[in-house]
Amino acid sequence: MQDTSAILVCAGNASRMQGLNKILLPLGKTNVAGNALLAFEKCERIAEIIIVARPCDHEALRTTAEALGITKLKAITEGGSTRQKSVIRGLKEVSEETKFIAIHDGARPLVEPAHIENVIKDASVFGGATLGVPVKDTIKVVNDGLITDTPYRPSLYITQTPQVFKKNVYCKAVQFALDHDLDFTDDCQLAEAIGCKVYMTTGDYTNIKITTPEDIEIAELLLKRKSKEEI
Repeated sequence: MQDTSAILVCAGNASRMQGLNKILLPLGKTNVAGNALLAFEKCERIAEIIIVARPCDHEALRTTAEALGITKLKAITEGGSTRQKSVIRGLKEVSEETKFIAIHDGARPLVEPAHIENVIKDASVFGGATLGVPVKDTIKVVNDGLITDTPYRPSLYITQTPQVFKKNVYCKAVQFALDHDLDFTDDCQLAEAIGCKVYMTTGDYTNIKITTPEDIEIAELLLKRKSKEEI
């Protein structure tokens, strides 16, 4: 059953990457975005993939997809000035028959197809779901350099992507945000704004986001370990 459209968000400006375009950085046998594309290509529930990216990256991303034999790529469209605006532009390319929307950071190249499948299953039950992992460290709330609170660690999770929602729920949330001039950096917040309960689907710690230059080195090591395990 293929009932989910994936929106791969690759439109960031990589401000913390020392001028490097993180989605096109070499990683394994392809690049960062290529690894993310492969994960969604391999997930049975994914019917189509829409990439949202800067116009200057469109040709390289299309070439990457062709080199990898990606068959589910439907469109590459231009991103907006914020994450939310970028996702909305991707949403316009989604097929009418789609039942679920999966939004994923293009800079998360190591997501597992099985975990994508699990998030979609949970979203079909709850209306929305996101991948995440329990926080390992004790978290402190700090104001003016002073600790003001220590949240209960077992209730804290690091939120990852993909974040998956029933299409009608997500479209309703987008319209609510547009009507009230709201702009969220997280799609779960968008759904929460209209009262949607979002389930936290436990993934794993290898689903890292490439944010700083050292992250690409970590991703290389994780990918090599994964390749050895598959042999």
